Amino acid sequence: MPAGTGSSVRTCINGLNALSGVGLLSVPYALSQGGWLSLALLAAVAAACWYTGTLLGHCMDADAAIRTYPDIGERAFGRAGSLVVSAFMYAELYLVATGFLILEGDNLDKLFPGASISLGTVSLAGKQLFVVLVALVIAPTTWLRSLGVLAYVSATGVFASVIIVLSVLWAAAVDGVGFSGRGTTPLRITGLPTALGLYIFCYGGHPVFPTLYTSMKQKSQFPKMLVICFLLCTLNYGAMAVLGYLMYGDGVLSQVTLNLPAARLSSKVAIYTTLLNPISKYALVVTPIAAAIEERIRGAVGAGAAVSVAVRTLLVLSTVAVALAVPFFADLMALVGSLLNVGVCMLLPCACYVRIFGAPSMSRGEAAAIGMILALGSLVAVTGTYYSLMKIIHELM
Repeated sequence: MPAGTGSSVRTCINGLNALSGVGLLSVPYALSQGGWLSLALLAAVAAACWYTGTLLGHCMDADAAIRTYPDIGERAFGRAGSLVVSAFMYAELYLVATGFLILEGDNLDKLFPGASISLGTVSLAGKQLFVVLVALVIAPTTWLRSLGVLAYVSATGVFASVIIVLSVLWAAAVDGVGFSGRGTTPLRITGLPTALGLYIFCYGGHPVFPTLYTSMKQKSQFPKMLVICFLLCTLNYGAMAVLGYLMYGDGVLSQVTLNLPAARLSSKVAIYTTLLNPISKYALVVTPIAAAIEERIRGAVGAGAAVSVAVRTLLVLSTVAVALAVPFFADLMALVGSLLNVGVCMLLPCACYVRIFGAPSMSRGEAAAIGMILALGSLVAVTGTYYSLMKIIHELM
């Protein structure tokens, strides 16, 4: 594997950014679903995802030609492996982009309640209006081929995550919200599938890890770099979960910002910071999907700039349609975590590692760790997906 040029510090910052996402807003809700003891599951999920991240690094060592996550799938299982990994990755990115629109609509509706607009016979109000308006703002950013500026803006994700937690703390300690929540449930078995799905959603950085590994000058530092990233992000997620649950108890909403008193400065800081991140990251999330579609079109009939704009615009419109049809942020993200993130972050790294290196070459400790992760991942994939789908169907009925 050729050496990269990135320092461990820069790679660590990029890793933190990959793991710092909108899942931060839903961890208080996840805690309310699972109860206080589910915090142990947050730590267990973090440890499992860190370990599978190191397995991806070992897979990268197996072949100098491996550069991406789909390359690992191809090295392990041939063309079928590459297709499976790509399918999971693209589906995850698509639904995360959809979640961005739902989040924007929810929080803007809180800031500007009662907003509506009518164009002829078409009338839009509340969350639906803001989802459409945000899409109109975001769509031109997806047309850009060079995402250098957007990448720079999205790198503020780490800083933004810390700001949101501090703003929520300020709302509780200074702006009068207090810690009067009545969340006293030690463990809620029926809510564990949802809680686990949301916890796993928080650690969906694995598609980026091969790129980070390739960029490192000292690749032997990769596991230690991941330890730092996962530890710091888990502390941030854990702090937000505890804060939100202490503040609002079992009444905490799917995004804790929706509970905050809108008139307070701390609330405005938290909400506006929350709104900035998805707008800056949406194009980065959908570009890999658009590029894959354009590559297929180019191979078949050729694709120019007009086709590229059309593909990306249709992608935005499709995510708008899904966001309007299934406007349930926590349930959708729990589904992404249970079905897609489990595959990308737990099951596929283990399967690829075992396939590439072979079970006989593993130590007992490795075999035990991989076995436990596969068991946990399979359990979450089945139960979490079922419960998330049932909740979404119930909401739609």
